[in-house]
Amino acid sequence: MARLRGSGARIAVTPELSPLAQDRAAYRRSRARRSTLVALVSTVVFAAAVVIGLVNTPGWPRVQATFLDPQDAWDSLPSVLAGLWLNIRVLVVAELGILALGLLIALLRTLRGPVFFPVRALAIGYVDLFRGVPLLIALYLVGFGLPALRLQGVPTDVAVLGTITLILVYSAYVSEVFRAGIESVHPSQRAAARSLGLTHRQSLRLVILPQAVRRVLPPLLNDFVALQKDVGLISVLGAVDAIRAAQIQSALVFSFTPYVVAGLLFVLLAIPTGRIADAVAARAARREGA
Repeated sequence: MARLRGSGARIAVTPELSPLAQDRAAYRRSRARRSTLVALVSTVVFAAAVVIGLVNTPGWPRVQATFLDPQDAWDSLPSVLAGLWLNIRVLVVAELGILALGLLIALLRTLRGPVFFPVRALAIGYVDLFRGVPLLIALYLVGFGLPALRLQGVPTDVAVLGTITLILVYSAYVSEVFRAGIESVHPSQRAAARSLGLTHRQSLRLVILPQAVRRVLPPLLNDFVALQKDVGLISVLGAVDAIRAAQIQSALVFSFTPYVVAGLLFVLLAIPTGRIADAVAARAARREGA
């Protein structure tokens, strides 16, 4: 038999499940509930074992007083949050700059023809340079080297210099991600676009890039998860971000608890992006499987 559901002129027909199908559905639901319960219990038991083993170690009282003092954490929280706001602003500006510069470098590396060889060589040299130099050294070179030139128009704000360094370094990685996505699009897509009368620029903008960006979105988000951590390195230039604020508070209270507070805030900042990256990767995998 079937059930008729609807109102007015719209009627939906919902077939009745057979007794066997109903039994199977009930069995799957019971297995899912059992698996969830087992996972919850095992997680609680494991966490309890870790906590009990940790608090019973000989040095736990000293570690707790040094790293996990509640009063020091509460007192340092406003300063660390104020510094984290600087990290967030640097992160947003750096992400926009990295996307723009990384895509430009990827497009330059995909240019064909001998006339574009100098441009391709310059792009390859840029990628090799900034992928090879450690970020910390790049921060020192840009943060202290550019102001030392005393050129007109060169920024002297350490947060701006740190943002520029992040853009320069991460654009080298992101450009390779974009280039891999562009080259993964089958040549027939470009040929089909040109056969429809689209110019090279139009086929790239309307046909190639949309497919490439959709394919490289998961690794691109993973790069930005790593960027969220590295924005804290601008503190080496003197910017009062979350890490520098934690350092100042740690010197005032003679405790490492402010560093723990800053670390937890960075973790809370990275978790949403990480879950989004996982969801996008899973969706891409389902699309490829289909």
